[in-house]
Amino acid sequence: MAFDESGKIWFNGEFVDWKEASVHALSHVVHYGSSVFEGIRCYETKKGSAVFRLEEHVQRLYNSAKIYRMGIPYTQEEFSEAIMDTIKINNLSECYIRPAIFRGYEELGVYPLNCPVECLIAVWAWGTYLGAEAIEQGVDVGVSTWRRMAPDTMPNMAKAGSNYMNSQLAKMEAVSNGYDEAIMLDYQGMVSEGSGENIFLVNDGDLYTPPRASSLLPGITRDSVITLANQMDLTVKEEEVPREMLYIADEIFLTGTAAEITPIRSVDRIIVGSGVRGEITRKIQEAFFAILEGKKHDGHNWLTFI
Repeated sequence: MAFDESGKIWFNGEFVDWKEASVHALSHVVHYGSSVFEGIRCYETKKGSAVFRLEEHVQRLYNSAKIYRMGIPYTQEEFSEAIMDTIKINNLSECYIRPAIFRGYEELGVYPLNCPVECLIAVWAWGTYLGAEAIEQGVDVGVSTWRRMAPDTMPNMAKAGSNYMNSQLAKMEAVSNGYDEAIMLDYQGMVSEGSGENIFLVNDGDLYTPPRASSLLPGITRDSVITLANQMDLTVKEEEVPREMLYIADEIFLTGTAAEITPIRSVDRIIVGSGVRGEITRKIQEAFFAILEGKKHDGHNWLTFI
């Protein structure tokens, strides 16, 4: 993915040229990973461009900042408006949105509270995270040797930049082993999530997904899938998932803002089901994308139109 550097980035309340949106080399975030962020998508629907679940994403951003005691100098309403303005000024009908909150330049040392809180919003065109063909054909994944953090080490419910060092290790290991993505276990050895996605399994017509206690980030796409599945009269069980359940599941799929809903074709080179996208996965995908494309009424008020 290459950036179009001709656009504008919202940086601490002002629009600046893409290449001018920089931080000092001695900013706290550079040395200690003190950032929180979100990944949001804007879709081009039949009724115009719309941001998917904007309010929920901004709420999670503010929750992440609260956990790390970062006081954001804007209300949630102001920040949401800034996201919309950033899309408009960049003339994008469909895009990925990256808001970030981080500790800037003042002093160095582990203690962060003397460093200023800085804010940015960037938007760019970005297609399917795991490849366009992955939505139908699925991806091959491997269970990582790296585990998600235990609950008394790092807060998994915060979407923090530092957490993604853990994800990077798993992703690099997966790619070096010939996989598209990694599946990570929690501190007890139960299935947690992908390096940047939540996970669902289908077994005997029921959906299974690990609970929040399994060291995962509660995904907004994950929540959307649960809502849609309930509407389709599918049983969704949020419970601990042992590793071996991955090998005998009828279907498995990943969910996330970037990955959207991506089926898994194999785990540790063991074929999932018949090796093709399953019917339940397909039905959930169709219901999901029908709302995003404006083909189906948005009865959940998930779309915020530009």
